[in-house]
Amino acid sequence: MIQVKLFDREHEKDLEIEMNRWLRGLDEKSLLDIKYNVAAFQEDEEEEQIYCFSAMIIYRA
Repeated sequence: MIQVKLFDREHEKDLEIEMNRWLRGLDEKSLLDIKYNVAAFQEDEEEEQIYCFSAMIIYRA
């Protein structure tokens, strides 16, 4: 069966750490693909820019 694991963090380093931690428990042969996305937006004109780093790991269970 094919499954996905989703990750979402405000900082790219946090995303990297969480994904690597999770991947340690996955058999390398089960990994099918990794999709990565970055979104940036500003709530108000005076607010700093907010980033959202996300990834989806597609794997065979």
